[in-house]
Amino acid sequence: MPPLEVAGLTIFILTLFAGVFMTIFGLPGTVVIVIDVIVYSWINGFDQIGLTIIVLLIIMAVIAESLDFALGAATPGRFGISKQNVIAAAMGGIAGIALLTPLMMGLGTITGMFLGGACGSLGVDYFNERRFKPALRTGHKAFLGRIFSVFIKGLLAIIMTIIVLSAIYS
Repeated sequence: MPPLEVAGLTIFILTLFAGVFMTIFGLPGTVVIVIDVIVYSWINGFDQIGLTIIVLLIIMAVIAESLDFALGAATPGRFGISKQNVIAAAMGGIAGIALLTPLMMGLGTITGMFLGGACGSLGVDYFNERRFKPALRTGHKAFLGRIFSVFIKGLLAIIMTIIVLSAIYS
């Protein structure tokens, strides 16, 4: 494999991982995954990843983003991206990778990055909410809605990544 091809594949896989990680913060990571796959497939002439897989990924991305939007509208809250969230998510993601990769290999890397990052970010949100007076706190329903939204969207992003990587490496 030529060095340029190795570099392109590395950027492709890192972008897939970034898409999974973006879902922790409510960003459209599934859309990033779909765009990354379309660009990769176009560069490779749709040899490894065909239009069927791309359409399946688009459907999954639409479901994930629609569900995220619906849950966000149904359970209002003031969750956002802060420096603390990003640092906690990165530290949690590294810890999750360290714990799950020896157990589940590549799947453990993706899953550990997501689960650890989500726990870190949601933990910061929870402890920041505890500092407010009870009248100013976001309700439990909104917090549970955010947790559900993050985990469903992340699960779909992980499934999308698994589909793409198994299409490339099989």
